[in-house]
Amino acid sequence: MKNQRVLLLVEIAIFAALGYILDMIGFGMPQGGTVTFVLVPVILIAFRRGIVAGLVTGLLIGLLQVVTGRFYAVPLSFEIVILQVGIDYFIAFMVAGFAGLLRPAFMKAYEQKDKMKMALSVIMGVFIAAFLRYLAHVLSGILFFGEFAGDQNVIIYSMVYNSTYMIPVFLLAAFICVILFVKAPRLLLPHKV
Repeated sequence: MKNQRVLLLVEIAIFAALGYILDMIGFGMPQGGTVTFVLVPVILIAFRRGIVAGLVTGLLIGLLQVVTGRFYAVPLSFEIVILQVGIDYFIAFMVAGFAGLLRPAFMKAYEQKDKMKMALSVIMGVFIAAFLRYLAHVLSGILFFGEFAGDQNVIIYSMVYNSTYMIPVFLLAAFICVILFVKAPRLLLPHKV
């Protein structure tokens, strides 16, 4: 039992470090935002170990970004900066762990050897991860980056702006995760120590 807990903590740490590194690999969009591979390790651990492991991994990725200075904060008061960074980095990456909600559906499809249902459960899990992250960024955009909207409606502006990079993030993560999870489903089966 103790070995299992240690193994879980090690896996979470490894996936968080991998997510942090993969967040550096990508391409910036013309309007801002970056398309990276950061969601893949969060989704992988969430499908492998469950929602809590996914939430913790995402939270650690946000923490790594903040402590290493890889974040953007609004130039306002300290309290507002803390709130904005909390939403854009801690919450936005943490909620991706909810992809684990589809783990039971994936495991059932895996047992039935139904690759189509496996792929669909992965896509739905990735959608949950990307959509919840998108909502966090939209909220932050509405609350803290309204001046960039100019004369436009700040809610619509934030929704459109954040979709310009989150839709490609979703598509990229879905593509990678479907191939990875369907071709190598044993990656999602934790081994006993």
